[in-house]
Amino acid sequence: MASTTEFAAHRPTVLARISAFGHSLVSRAQNYRMYRRTLTELSALSARELDDLGLNRSMVQSIAFEATYGRH
Repeated sequence: MASTTEFAAHRPTVLARISAFGHSLVSRAQNYRMYRRTLTELSALSARELDDLGLNRSMVQSIAFEATYGRH
């Protein structure tokens, strides 16, 4: 005996889509602020402090990006 299953496509409402978009914007803004704060703090370190951490100035942007977004 064969049976069929119906799948109803669930489409989010306009309000749900607007809400998700708003949450996405807030999340992106928070991530960007974290990136800028991390970049500012690392940039404020002296060459000696960076060397103590095993870093050099050319690595600061990529480290701040990776720390915030978790990818390179």
